[in-house]
Amino acid sequence: MELVIPAVLFVMIAFLVAIGTGFRTVEQGSVGVVTLFGKYRRILYPGLNLVIPVLERVQRKISVQNRSMDLSFQAITSDQANVYFKAMVLYSVLDQREETIVNVAFKFINESSFAQALVRTVEGAVRSFVATKKQTEILSLRGEIVTAVKGHLDTQLESWGYHLIDLQMNDVVFDTPVMESMARVVASQNLLAAAENEGRALLITKTRQAEAEGNAIRIAAQAEREAQQLRGEGIASFREAAGKGMSVAAREMEAAGLHASFILFQMWTESIRHVAEHAPGNVIFLDGSPAGMERTVQQLMAIQAAAPPPTIRR
Repeated sequence: MELVIPAVLFVMIAFLVAIGTGFRTVEQGSVGVVTLFGKYRRILYPGLNLVIPVLERVQRKISVQNRSMDLSFQAITSDQANVYFKAMVLYSVLDQREETIVNVAFKFINESSFAQALVRTVEGAVRSFVATKKQTEILSLRGEIVTAVKGHLDTQLESWGYHLIDLQMNDVVFDTPVMESMARVVASQNLLAAAENEGRALLITKTRQAEAEGNAIRIAAQAEREAQQLRGEGIASFREAAGKGMSVAAREMEAAGLHASFILFQMWTESIRHVAEHAPGNVIFLDGSPAGMERTVQQLMAIQAAAPPPTIRR
């Protein structure tokens, strides 16, 4: 009897230890995959779970949370330019169904093998797309590259039990000589655009100046035309008034018994006096002899005889 009690205690203690070692904790956001003698048996969900000690073991714990991976790889364009990509892949397990979890757990031998397959798949899709494009097209086709890679990667990842959430091309870089030549091309294009803009601005400025000058000339010509018209009207009015005055003076001189040529002589002397007072010259040569005066009077009378008689308006 004394031997039975220690044996029972030993069995109870061993049983409790075995039960204690059979408890497994699965963290939130993860599921556990249980195998029995190396063969898949069942799935453990987050919380405290019990497995059969010795017989069952947790083969893997798979995270169902979103995961990311940074990628760096190289591709070659159709015109043999090297392009260096830095990308980020965001993915997760497709769902928590049993067949999906089993697929994820046993499709690859470990996580590193899956990561290598994912990297090579992205590289292959990018290289296939870039190989059909020229270097000048790559920078403007970043969105198209992402779309093409996603279309290929979605199907492949789903066959592995994963879902592609996002793919971002964070950096696209060429070799240094290519980058420098592209920078020169951009700089020359900017200079060309600036020159074209300056040319248009200069053309607009010249056009506006020409229009302004044309308007000024047109306004000046119109003003000159009006001034000439006013001057002509003034001269005509002056001549008309002078004619009237000379007609009246001629009648009065005839009534006084004087010859009308005296008026011409007086006008001639007034003209000489005006020239002497206002002309820029300092010397006026006149023939003051009696013969010269007589010739002057005769010439004035000849002018008067040749001119048509003035019309006297009453």
